Amino acid sequence: MTTSKLKGWNHTPDVPLQVSPFFRWPLRPLEMLSWIWNSWFLISERLLIVGIALASYYWVQPPLEESRTFAIGWVAEMYIRNLILLSVVASVLHSYFYIWKKQDDVLKYDPRPLMLNGRQFTFSGQVRDNMFWSLASGVTIWTAYEALMFWALANGYAPMLTWAAHPVWFVAMFLLIPLWESFYFYWIHRLLHVPFFYKRFHALHHRNINVGPWSGMAMHPVEHLIYFGTVLIHFVVAAHPIHILYHLQYYALTAITTHTGFEGLVIKDKDRLKLGTFHHQMHHRYFECNYGSLEIPWDKLFGSFHDGTPEMNEVMKERKKRIMGS
Repeated sequence: MTTSKLKGWNHTPDVPLQVSPFFRWPLRPLEMLSWIWNSWFLISERLLIVGIALASYYWVQPPLEESRTFAIGWVAEMYIRNLILLSVVASVLHSYFYIWKKQDDVLKYDPRPLMLNGRQFTFSGQVRDNMFWSLASGVTIWTAYEALMFWALANGYAPMLTWAAHPVWFVAMFLLIPLWESFYFYWIHRLLHVPFFYKRFHALHHRNINVGPWSGMAMHPVEHLIYFGTVLIHFVVAAHPIHILYHLQYYALTAITTHTGFEGLVIKDKDRLKLGTFHHQMHHRYFECNYGSLEIPWDKLFGSFHDGTPEMNEVMKERKKRIMGS
């Protein structure tokens, strides 16, 4: 097994990177259980976002009955909640890691600072540019999809799932949404790397070669429309309003956390909360690799998997040359 590390990085995890044990042979039940445990329990992004979805539904979500007819009032309530939620999560992570530098460079992937200036950015600076696209476009389109799904549930146009009727399926939906995310994200991401779409839309996100918390949701409005379109699956697959909140919050908030530029949050010398993945960090630096996630190994199946080793880096360089036609 290769143990050498790529040059030019401040921190790299153990390589070669491994995909989910559910897609490795021979199957190892203990590794599979460990993967589930580490993905969901103790302190994890997914469990925290389930808690945020529950709190949103019970404390700051307009009653479903109000959603039968579109009205500025209830849509505005959701918009303000989403605006605050995204702003707080991104601002806290950005301040912690980049302004206060509470963790210095511990577990930071890229040794370079975020760009203070740059002509490629709409507002000259990376963070200002990212904030604008995240808030002006991202929150608006996120809320539009949320309003559409609540309107559809309230009017019976989308199937409703309830705890009383299907308790097992109700819980399982929380586990299945991240798997759907892994499936959906890979294919839309490959689409966005087709030259026609990349030049017009996805290039805006890839201005961020070195990423920070505000980079995750910094996208062109057309990309936001495609990205949050994930939730339309619930016109076919039944869901409760809590699942709709969780689905969209998962897409929005994990975009922030996975782009922190750090592998995790260190508390008392231990990595307590997993955040950014080296798998996706390499995508931002090398572009034509690692379109998906480690959850479902689409990249391995289609030859775009960069496992973080120097040997694979050479393979990916050749692949990029073929793609770029040089």
